[in-house]
Amino acid sequence: MGKSKIHIKNMVCPRCISAVKDVLERLNIKYIEIDLGTVLFQNTINELQCNDLKKALNEIGFELLNDKKSQLIEQVKNEIIKMVHHQESSEHLGNLTEYLPNTIGHSYSSLSKLFSEIEGTTIEKYLILQKIEKAKELLCYEELNVSEIAYQLNYSSSQHFSRQFKSITGLTPREFSKDKKIGRRPITEV
Repeated sequence: MGKSKIHIKNMVCPRCISAVKDVLERLNIKYIEIDLGTVLFQNTINELQCNDLKKALNEIGFELLNDKKSQLIEQVKNEIIKMVHHQESSEHLGNLTEYLPNTIGHSYSSLSKLFSEIEGTTIEKYLILQKIEKAKELLCYEELNVSEIAYQLNYSSSQHFSRQFKSITGLTPREFSKDKKIGRRPITEV
């Protein structure tokens, strides 16, 4: 028996990794590594372990992905979420056509076509929606101004960022900052 990997939907943050780790330890299933959307095992887990894992993950909002297309889509989403929400540098935010093929191992055109077919939106639109959610988070913290947020999210200008923010939310970044009742969405629902 060799190494095996499972793919899990809705793992989008370090807390998700911790939750999956807790489930695996509770079920006494040995693993090598956990990353956003994946768990690597030294050996293939048996059917009983897989069923128990599936049930336990479903209870906490995760889902095992069995088919290759769903796994690829989840990988694309997780890479974009990592880029937008979990990296200090924004260098890859404008360069998906190179970044995704290098990290996932499929051509950008095939990933783009599959993503649009399954999700009903483009990879670029998904990236924009994630960037807007990150912008909302940063606006709520009130630590950065609009120009600094635009720079951090790799926008060409604060005006471009503001126009895109308004087209998605219906508000300018400043209007959003003033009305904190308008909420953010969980990144799994973007």
